[in-house]
Amino acid sequence: MTTPNTSRRRFLGQMLAATGSSALPFTLNLAAMSTAAAATATDYKALVCLFMNGGNDGHNTVLATDSTSWNDYVRLRTTTDSGSIVLPGPSAAGGVLSIKPLTAQAGRTFALHPSMGPLKQLFDGGSAAILANVGTLVQPTTKAQYAAGTTTLPSKLFSHNDQTSAWQAYQPEGAAYGWGGRMLDILASANSAPTFASISTSGRPIFLSGKAIRQYQLLAAGAVPVRASTGMLYHAQNMSNPLLSVAAASSNSVFEKTYTDALNRAVAAQGTLSGVMLAAGAGGIPDPTPYVNPLTKASGVNPLAVQLQTVARVIGARNALGLKRQVFYVSMGGFDTHDDQISLQADLLARLAHAIDYFNGVMTSLQGTDLRKQVTLFTASDFGRTFSSNGDGTDHGWGSHHFVVGGAVKGGNIYGAFPTTGLGHELDVGSGALLPTTSVDQYGATLASWFGLTATEIADVFPNIGNFSTRNLGFMTA
Repeated sequence: MTTPNTSRRRFLGQMLAATGSSALPFTLNLAAMSTAAAATATDYKALVCLFMNGGNDGHNTVLATDSTSWNDYVRLRTTTDSGSIVLPGPSAAGGVLSIKPLTAQAGRTFALHPSMGPLKQLFDGGSAAILANVGTLVQPTTKAQYAAGTTTLPSKLFSHNDQTSAWQAYQPEGAAYGWGGRMLDILASANSAPTFASISTSGRPIFLSGKAIRQYQLLAAGAVPVRASTGMLYHAQNMSNPLLSVAAASSNSVFEKTYTDALNRAVAAQGTLSGVMLAAGAGGIPDPTPYVNPLTKASGVNPLAVQLQTVARVIGARNALGLKRQVFYVSMGGFDTHDDQISLQADLLARLAHAIDYFNGVMTSLQGTDLRKQVTLFTASDFGRTFSSNGDGTDHGWGSHHFVVGGAVKGGNIYGAFPTTGLGHELDVGSGALLPTTSVDQYGATLASWFGLTATEIADVFPNIGNFSTRNLGFMTA
């Protein structure tokens, strides 16, 4: 049995040498991978990052509905053009969905977008919390400091690629590793099969890359097989054994050895995960209920919910893989709503709420076990958007509001001071783009503390956390 810090590459090489290339099974014997102790992981925790690509408009997601705030909202988000991004009012039939945070904010009342009924139920039931005005920051910053240029700011604000990277990896595009991967680096000893600790169902995000940990990418159908290792090739039988024979062949070339090593690792990992992932549908993880577009009323499959179904299928294999800590990444696009925001966001937020509610329901009884206290989902996005309208949409902003969902969340509350509604206030850095009052470092550090990192380890993962007096925002149970 290899230790958690043993090179996965060396381990696979040893397996190849022991079995011979023609005899390598596509599904590794799990008994050879994990000990009995690892197979009964009792201290399991998972984080699921749900990234909204494009920059979600938080002003339309969580709204202040007290009369002063709502009047400003209507006044500033109604245009003289044919376009308008004003939502139905709090008193209108089918209007915004009122929520009542456990901790009142003087003179303010709040609501969610009318498409987010399932998230309202989770919030009201104490399983979801709202983080107000979160964004990338290097240090606490005032509007005066921002205007005068007397503070250190995140690089390349308002840029999609750079702020996505800053959210996930503290630096603009080009960063080497993100805070999801770094947490797993530190907690590596908890996992017997680190190959499956860092999982993406949506590309290769920098968030999951660690200094040592490698992320593993999945499709909705499950583990991705190496091309030509399964099925037919040129109308002939599958090329499994010949392919592996070539892949396992010894070579003096550094490039060939690197390639064959990566191929062997991919084949072995695909076989292993395919052998233990729970099935989708009957007898496994139930398929999501049909999603209904709130505007067209057309029903269909919600791809985000399918991504979360895949996450649940992998979580179901946690004990077989000897995993106690996992980080997942799912995403959905379309949030860059410069145009037609009122209809586009209604559909996007409905998909978001539908998928989160589905996933929470699955976690309620995964293989007969309630895992909600062990699995926490949180949202993130490039940035927020401007409060002012450009006609029928909004432009790139900065701070925005986010959700944290799970049984370990101190739900039913809004954390952080909710910003003033309108333009020209103390947090408006232009066109109603919000200067964040909560940093991504504080948001992530709170999750990391629940995940099991010490204060010293958190400071290593989040390099700017020492600049903030509050390091734990208190939205997670101990």
